[in-house]
Amino acid sequence: MEKTVKLYTLSYSEAKTYWMALLFVVGNIALPQLCHLVPQGGLTWLPIYFFTLVGAYKYGWKVGLLTALASPIVNSALFGMPAQAMLPAILMKSSILAIVAGWMAQRCQRVTLLSLVGVVLAYQVIGTLGEWMLTSSLYAALQDFRIGLPGMAFQVVGGYLLLNRIKN
Repeated sequence: MEKTVKLYTLSYSEAKTYWMALLFVVGNIALPQLCHLVPQGGLTWLPIYFFTLVGAYKYGWKVGLLTALASPIVNSALFGMPAQAMLPAILMKSSILAIVAGWMAQRCQRVTLLSLVGVVLAYQVIGTLGEWMLTSSLYAALQDFRIGLPGMAFQVVGGYLLLNRIKN
């Protein structure tokens, strides 16, 4: 039995858009710091994408896009991770994730494991193709599929659980 979850499409003229984006950016700063405590934690768990997915799915692509752009830049500036050389690929994937998640939420009007699988696969496949074009290395572009499957699974299952817990 699926619970009904209220989904939003916030606009850039609403203060709530910026407050929610700020909250998700803070999450996207804290979660990677936890994951980086273990070797290869960032590469395995893909934490920089988690709150972008949740924010975009719950509050729309505009909250997601703000989160997607600010999170990697702030993390890189404060902690040096992701490395500046990786920023273009991560910013591209994060932006794709925000747009796809916001679109899927608006289309489905509910949170399902299948819709989240679709979002994660879509941003990863499109992002991998884009990263391949940026780096000219298919091996490097396929890194998330080689190493990050636990992170993708976490995005789907963790995202589903969190989205079903957020009240507003």
